[in-house]
Amino acid sequence: MIFWIVNCSLAFLLCVFCAGIVIPQILLIAFRKQLFDLPDERKIHHCAVPRLGGIAFKPVVFFTIALLLGINMVLGHSEMLAEIGNDIRPLAFAFCSIMILYLIGMADDLIGIRYRAKFVIQILCGIMLIAGGIYVNDLHGILGIHTIPLWLGYPLTILIVVFIINAINLIDGIDGLASGLCSIACLFYGLTFFGLHQYIYAMLAFATLGVLVPFFYYNVFGNAERRKKIFMGDTGSLTIGMMLCFLSLRLTMCGPNGNPGNVHPMVLAFSPLLVPGCDVVRVYLHRVRNGKNPFLPDKNHIHHKLLAIGMKQRSAMITIISVSTVFILLNILLSLYFDVNWIILGDVLIWTLANIWLTKRIEQVSSRLATGK
Repeated sequence: MIFWIVNCSLAFLLCVFCAGIVIPQILLIAFRKQLFDLPDERKIHHCAVPRLGGIAFKPVVFFTIALLLGINMVLGHSEMLAEIGNDIRPLAFAFCSIMILYLIGMADDLIGIRYRAKFVIQILCGIMLIAGGIYVNDLHGILGIHTIPLWLGYPLTILIVVFIINAINLIDGIDGLASGLCSIACLFYGLTFFGLHQYIYAMLAFATLGVLVPFFYYNVFGNAERRKKIFMGDTGSLTIGMMLCFLSLRLTMCGPNGNPGNVHPMVLAFSPLLVPGCDVVRVYLHRVRNGKNPFLPDKNHIHHKLLAIGMKQRSAMITIISVSTVFILLNILLSLYFDVNWIILGDVLIWTLANIWLTKRIEQVSSRLATGK
C-alpha cells in the first residue's frame, strides 16, 4: 500500500513539475509564432490568448508514467510492470486512441478541422477501446437491465465515448471550468481506483490531475496582457475527454462487490461527468427545438446562463464546479440507500428545475435592462 501511495504521489508531483515547465515554453512559442485564439462575438475573452495549453497534457502524462516505470525497474521493484502487464491490452489501445485525438486536436487548434471529421475519429477511438476490452457489458440495474449482449454493448460504448469527449469539449467556455471539472473527476477516479486496488489506473488519474493543476493556474490567474494566460484548446479537451472516457468505462466493468462501500458502479463511473453531460444534452435539445444545427456553437451553455444573470466568470466557474462536487458526493451517499434509477431521476429533475429557474432569472434580468430599472 505504501509503495503505491508513493508512486501515485510521485506521478502527481512529477506531472505538476513538468507541466509547470512546459506550459510557459508553449506560451513563449505561441507568442513568437502568433498562434492565438482571437476574440469574437461568441467568445468571452477580449484579448488574443494562445490556445495550445493542451499540447503539454499527453506528453507529460506518458513521460511521467514511463519514467516512474523505469525508476521502479532500476530500483528492483517489478510491481508497476506487473500491474501494466495485467492490463496491457486496454492500456495499449487507450494510449493509441489518446494519441490519435491529441494529433487531431492539435491540427484543429492550428488549422481547423470540420466537426464531421472529428466525429469519425472519435468513433474510431471508441472502436479502439472496444478492441482493448473496454466496453459496457452491464447496466447494473439501470431500467432493470443488467448484463447486455455485445451487439448492444459495443454501439453503446461508442456512443458514450463520443458523448463524453464532446461534453468536455463543449463545457470549455470560461476560464478554469473544463480543467476544474476534469480535475475533480480525476481526483475522484484516482481515489476510487486506489480503493479498488487498480493502481495503474489510479496513477493515470493522478498524473492527469497533475497536468491540470498548473494549467488551471495559468488559465484562471494568468494575465493575458502580460502573456501569461493560456487556453487548453481542442488538443487539451479532446485528450482529457478521452482519458476520462477510458477511466469511466473501466469503472463500469467493476462489479458492485469490492467497490469502496459497495457503491453502484454506474454512480462511480459517471457522477463526475454529470454536469458536462447534462449540459450538452440540454444544449443539443435546445438547438434542435429551435431549428438550429446541433453541432454549431452558440451561447446557451450553463456557464453562459450564469453570466447572463450577472455572475462574474470566476464566480460562475466556482459555482459549477461546486455543484458538480455536490452531485458526486450526494450520488455516492444516496446509492448506498436507494436504487440507481431513483438517483438518475433525481439528478435529471434537479438539473431541469435549475435550468428552468435560470431561464426565468435571465428573462427577469433582460426585462430590467430593457426598462432601464
